[in-house]
Amino acid sequence: MARIKGEGHRTGRSGWLRAAVLGANDGIISTASLILGVASASASQNNILVAGVAAMVAGAMSMAAGEYVSVSSQADVEDADLTQEKRELAHTPDAERRELAQIYVSRGLEPALAGQVAQQLMQKNALEAHARDELGISDLTKPRPVQAAFASAASFTVGAAAPLLLVLASPTNWLLTAVPIGSLLFLALLGVIGAQAGGAKLLKPTVRVTFWGAFAMAATAGIGALFGTRV
Repeated sequence: MARIKGEGHRTGRSGWLRAAVLGANDGIISTASLILGVASASASQNNILVAGVAAMVAGAMSMAAGEYVSVSSQADVEDADLTQEKRELAHTPDAERRELAQIYVSRGLEPALAGQVAQQLMQKNALEAHARDELGISDLTKPRPVQAAFASAASFTVGAAAPLLLVLASPTNWLLTAVPIGSLLFLALLGVIGAQAGGAKLLKPTVRVTFWGAFAMAATAGIGALFGTRV
């Protein structure tokens, strides 16, 4: 019997992909912006590097904690909905079957066929049928807090390492040029990678991430230059 290949849908990647892209994007922008702000205040290269490393460590831990708490909260909401659905299925199964049938009617099935589909799906796995078609919950999109936290922390670290490498490789008097240009190139590459992984067109996400990265770095450099001249 021939094996049926999957269609390659990317929905299952949405959780970790969102966390990874967000983490890398934040790592590049926040670390590069901090480096530019400190460099604009005429700090030494050693002080700039120390500030960048501190930002990388603190940012990675913050991203991991934030993702874990956020995704855990989403998981808690889904668990509460599933618990309520179990209770309703146990006490009012006929009403739940009619509710499921009505969902299928609203999607275009004839009432009689919708009733048959609801009946058969509930006989197989009532909770799964209601979770998927009533609540929009499935294993494919299930929140995974630990996975999201690790993906976010790791990607932030990788993203933050990029401008730090530019600091190490550039003379002090070139930092204000090398860091923003190099970081924007890294951001553009991140936009391309994220778009390809998510199956989207390349131009829009690449321009979006590059534009906001440039805005953040320019604002931070301006603040550093302003206050640096007053200290």
